[in-house]
Amino acid sequence: MATITSTSSDYVKFFDELRSTDVGTVGGKNSSLGEMTTQLAHFGIPVPFGFATTSKAYWDHIEETGLQFLIKSETELLKAGKKKLADVGHTLRKAVSSAPLSPELEQAICDAYCKLAAICKDDDLSVAVRSSATAEDLPEASFAGQQETYLNIRGDHDLLRACNYCFASLFTDRAIAYRNEKGFEHTDVALSIGIQQMVRSDRGSSGVMFTIDTETGFPNVVLISGSWGLGENVVQGTVGPDEFLVFKPTLGEGTLPILRKKIGEKEKTMIFACGAGATVKNIVTPKSRRRRFCIHDEDAITLAKWAKQIEDHYSVCRGVKTPMDIEWAKDGRTGNLYIVQARPETVQSQVNGTEMVEYKLSEENLSEPLVCGTSVGHKILHGEVCVIHDVHDLKTFRPGCILVSEITDPDWVPIMKQAAGIITDHGGRTCHAAIVSRELGVAAVVGTSIATEMLQDGQKVTLCCDGSDIGRIFEGFVVFKKNVTDLKDIPETKTKVMLNIADPDSALRWWRLPIDGIGLCRMEFTVMEHVKAHPMALAHPERITDPVAREEIMELTRHYDTPADYMVETLGRGLGTLAAMAYPKPVIVRMSDFKTNEYATLLGGADFEPKEENPMIGFRGACRYYSPRYQDGFALECKAIKYIREVLGLKNVIVMIPFCRTLSEADRVLEVMEKNGLRRSDDFKVFVMCEVPSNVILAKEFSKRFDGFSIGSNDLTQLVLGIDRDNENLAELYDERNEAVLALIRSVITTAKRAGRKVGICGQAPSDHVGFAEMLADAGIDSVSLNPDSVLPVRQRLAAHEAKHGVGSGFGSKVVERLTDLEKNIVGAVGHSKESFMNFEKNIEKAVDRVVHSHPQ
Repeated sequence: MATITSTSSDYVKFFDELRSTDVGTVGGKNSSLGEMTTQLAHFGIPVPFGFATTSKAYWDHIEETGLQFLIKSETELLKAGKKKLADVGHTLRKAVSSAPLSPELEQAICDAYCKLAAICKDDDLSVAVRSSATAEDLPEASFAGQQETYLNIRGDHDLLRACNYCFASLFTDRAIAYRNEKGFEHTDVALSIGIQQMVRSDRGSSGVMFTIDTETGFPNVVLISGSWGLGENVVQGTVGPDEFLVFKPTLGEGTLPILRKKIGEKEKTMIFACGAGATVKNIVTPKSRRRRFCIHDEDAITLAKWAKQIEDHYSVCRGVKTPMDIEWAKDGRTGNLYIVQARPETVQSQVNGTEMVEYKLSEENLSEPLVCGTSVGHKILHGEVCVIHDVHDLKTFRPGCILVSEITDPDWVPIMKQAAGIITDHGGRTCHAAIVSRELGVAAVVGTSIATEMLQDGQKVTLCCDGSDIGRIFEGFVVFKKNVTDLKDIPETKTKVMLNIADPDSALRWWRLPIDGIGLCRMEFTVMEHVKAHPMALAHPERITDPVAREEIMELTRHYDTPADYMVETLGRGLGTLAAMAYPKPVIVRMSDFKTNEYATLLGGADFEPKEENPMIGFRGACRYYSPRYQDGFALECKAIKYIREVLGLKNVIVMIPFCRTLSEADRVLEVMEKNGLRRSDDFKVFVMCEVPSNVILAKEFSKRFDGFSIGSNDLTQLVLGIDRDNENLAELYDERNEAVLALIRSVITTAKRAGRKVGICGQAPSDHVGFAEMLADAGIDSVSLNPDSVLPVRQRLAAHEAKHGVGSGFGSKVVERLTDLEKNIVGAVGHSKESFMNFEKNIEKAVDRVVHSHPQ
C-alpha cells in the first residue's frame, strides 16, 4: 500500500497532502490519516492509502441543493421543542441522501478513485468509505461512531451512493443530539468523506487499541481488543473480543511485556459479501477459531509499539500528553498489520486526577452474583432492571432504571443518557456500550452473555463496578460505602509509605495513590484466582487422580505447550501487572505462603498436600521450597519471577521468603533459588519476612543472607504470644501493640539498620492502629506498607509526626547512631585485630539487647 504524491482538486485531497492541522478541511479522522501517512512512515507504520473529500465539497453541495435552509429550520424546530429528535433526524437524512451530487463533485471523486486504484494496482479496488466531521476527534469531544462507515465498496456507482449516505449520516439522531449538547451549531459543521483502500481483514482480524487503560486512566499500557474479520463487530459490541494489555515502558528492550491475555468468545465474523445488496455480512465463527487468539503475541507487541509511537507523535504536535484511540487491521492474505484510524482518547484523558473515589461492597451475607461481565466505569449503584430486546422498543424504557439489552448502537444513546446503569449480553471494553457509558459517566457491565435471560424486568439489583476488571450484578440492594479522597497537597515523608496489594484485576486502579512502591505483593492470591490449579499438579499432571480436576486443568492450559508453561506465564503476568502499576518503584513479591489446607483446595491439590492438625505453624513457607513434596512447584514460582524480570522487563521486582525458621533453611532456599536461575546480586535483591521469633533473635545472621527484612506483625504476634490468630476465643489477647511484640520489632529494626539492611513492615498493625506507624518511624524503620485505604491518612499522620519529632527520634535509631560512633572510635582502643574487635562487638550487642528488652517503650 505504497503512497505517491497525487494531484488533487478543491474537492479532493489525497492522504499524503494532509496534516493534522487540516481538520477544518477534511475533518479529524481524515486529517489524522494524512498526518500518519506523511509523518509516521519512517517508523514503518503502514496506513492504507486513500483520499478525502473537502469541506468545500460539502458546503458547495449543501448550497447548490438548497439544503442549508432545511437544516437550519429543522434544527431550530428541535431546539424550540416543536419537533422531536427522531423526526428531525429522519427528515434531514432523507433529504440529504436523496440530493444528487454535482457533476463536478462526482467527477472529482471518480477520478480520485481511478487514480487510487492505479496506485494500489487493483482495477477492482475495494474501499472503505468513512465519514469525518470537521469538528471531530478533538481531545475534549468525540464524534466517533456518530456518522456512518461503508465497507467493501467497489465501482463508481456504489462509491457515489455511499458518499451520499455519508453526507446524510451527519444528521443521525446521536450526532444531532451530541452537537446540541456540546454547543456546536449544525450549520457550522461540515462533513468530509474518507475513501481508503480496504485491508482484507475479512480473512484476518481487526480491532481497536487505546494507549491508556480505559477504566482507570493508567497511562503506561496499551489495551488491544480484536476479533476475526472486519472490525465493525468489535466497535459495535456484537462480539466478545480477545484482549491484550501491553506495558509501554519496557517495550523495545528485547522483551515481550504482555501483562494480560484474555480470550474472547468472538461469536461472529464479518466478511465481504458477494453479489447485489449488502457489501458485508456476518457468519458464525467456527468453534476452532473461537478457541484461538485472533493475533499472535508478536502482533500485539508490534501494534503496541506503533500505538506508543503514534501517541508520542501526537503528544509532541499538541504540546500535551495525548492518549490515542486507534483502529487496526490484519490482512489475512499477507499477514501484514495496518493502522486504519487514530484519534485522541476523550474520556480518561479528561479526568481530574486530583480526586480518587473508592466504592466498597459490604461482604456481610453477600450472595453469589446473578451475572458477571466486563466492568466499565467505577461505581456501585442500586436500580430497577428495564430489559429492552429491540431498538423498536426504546420508547418503553423507564428513565432512571438500569438498561439491560443484548447490545447498543447510536440509536440507543438517548435512553442510555436516561439510564442509571447499563448491562449488555455482548461486547468488550471498546464496544459501543462501553465507549458511550464512559462518556456519559454511567457504570456498565458488558459482555455478560446471559443478562437478558437471567434478569427480569422490574427486578431490583445492585450493579457493582468497584474497580475490579469484573463487573457483577447482585440480587436486591446490597449495602456499600463510597469514599472520596482529595489527592491534592499530599505531603512527602522520609519514612517510605508502600502498599499491600494482591489482586491483579484491580491493581491499576491504585496508580494515582502517592506510594513509594509495593511492600507486600502476595503471590498466593494470583495462584488462587488466576492460576487456579496447584503448582505441583501443573508440574506433574500425570499424578492427578481426580478425572474432573484433570479435565479442568487440561481446559485451563489448552493455549500453552505444557501445563508448566501455563503456570509460569499466568503467574508471571498476574504479578507483573502489580509490578507494572508501581514501576519503576520497588515491588516486593512474597513467594507463596499457602497453608496446606489452603493449597488442597486448588485444582489437583488434594493429591499433593498432607493433612495437618495445625497448618498455621505446619508445612508452610520456606520449608516447602526445598522439600521433595513441593520443590518442583517452587521451581515454577522461580521461573515466573524470571519471566517477570526478563520477559516482561520489570526489574523492579524484589523477592521475599516467608516463614523462614532457621539459618540452615535460609541457606537451602537460596541454594534452590540459585539452581532455578535466581541468584542474589546488586540487580536482584532477596528479602526475608521477619515473622518468627528466631528471625529477630538471629537477625544479624539472617542479614548476612538477605538484603532486607519485612516485619510480618500478624504471625510474629501469634508466635510471640502463643496465640492462634484464627481462634476467636483468643481474639481479645491478640494485639500487635503488646509490649513483648514491640520489643522484638524495635530490636530487629536496630539490628537491620546496623547491618546496613532495609527494614520495613507489611503486617496489618500500621493500617489498623493509629500511632503504630509513628512508633515505627521513631524506631528508625525504612518503610511501612499499608492497605490502600490507609495510605493517605497514615502518610498525613507520618508527615505531621516527622515535622514535629523528626525521623528516627526514638530509642532504636539512637542506639544505631551510638553503635556506629562506637565502631569508629574503638578501633584505636582495641587495635585492628579482627578477633579482638568481634569480642568487643559481641559484648556491646549483649548490653544493647538487655537494654532493648528491659525498656520496650
